[in-house]
Amino acid sequence: MQTESAARKLEGPSDAGMGTVLRIEAEGDSLQAEPSEEFVATPAILEKTDHALAYLAAGCPVHFAGPAGTGKTTLAFHVASRLGRPAVLMQGDDEFVGSDLVGRDSGYRRNRVVDNYIHSVVRTQEEMQSLWVDNRLTTACQNGYTLIYDEFNRSRPEANNALLSILSERILNVPRLRGVGEGYLEVHPEFRAIFTSNPEEYAGTHKTQDALLDRMVSITLGPLDRETEIQITVAKSGIGRPDAVTIVDIVRELRSVGVNNHRPTVRACLTIGRVLAGRGAHARLDDPVLRWVCRDVLSSDTAKVTRGGESLMPQKVDEVIQKVCGRKGRA
Repeated sequence: MQTESAARKLEGPSDAGMGTVLRIEAEGDSLQAEPSEEFVATPAILEKTDHALAYLAAGCPVHFAGPAGTGKTTLAFHVASRLGRPAVLMQGDDEFVGSDLVGRDSGYRRNRVVDNYIHSVVRTQEEMQSLWVDNRLTTACQNGYTLIYDEFNRSRPEANNALLSILSERILNVPRLRGVGEGYLEVHPEFRAIFTSNPEEYAGTHKTQDALLDRMVSITLGPLDRETEIQITVAKSGIGRPDAVTIVDIVRELRSVGVNNHRPTVRACLTIGRVLAGRGAHARLDDPVLRWVCRDVLSSDTAKVTRGGESLMPQKVDEVIQKVCGRKGRA
């Protein structure tokens, strides 16, 4: 691993708040993922991590599937950090084609030599060479890095075809223009792959080909359990546990509203908690900050409920705050 002076460290809120430190290497195109001291290691998270590491140790790619806000990306980075190898990150994109994963011809280099050793004779020699640039999938396969392909089903299925031979035969088919090898690259034995995906009904996703899914082990992540959400909110928002418990219970109560029982996610808990912490406020019924921040965050992040064209969500949020805080007061 490179020293601190030779790399740049990034720390910040992750998608589910569990926490990972990313160290961007000064040279090359890789990351070094390291566990954060704020990582929330509840039994449920540790179990998923242990299972993923077991599959990866056996050479099986791992696929974290589930709704938004369930910690797929964070868990992928955490598992990658446990492998102790550099990682490369790719994010699915509807505009991807195969060359965006493998590499492409990016132009030409022209060499021109003029020989005028004998002043009366001029000899000119020109040579044109194509310039090939490897993309991240090729870099990971060649160097034995861990590939993290986030939301891979946002890419069209045909763009991911190069993965089929990589994950089964451990061979990457590369164009001869690359200029190295015979059109095939043997995948490094330390190469590992971790994928994440959102449900197919989400906007912008594509149905994944069965052949690709058959080559990976899918671990489904459901909504985080209550204790995990509380610990994440405490760790990543800076508020105390009693306030975190109230916020989480308000958010979880609102998940029963409408048809989408996955929203609002734990991200809403973190936003509310950070605002309360920044204002020196608390999750109590008599604190006005709680009411307005919950209205703003939760009214827009919950399945819409309307009457006569008017949203009933602000009213519903107030009812839930009254219910949860009143219950806490009686307790």
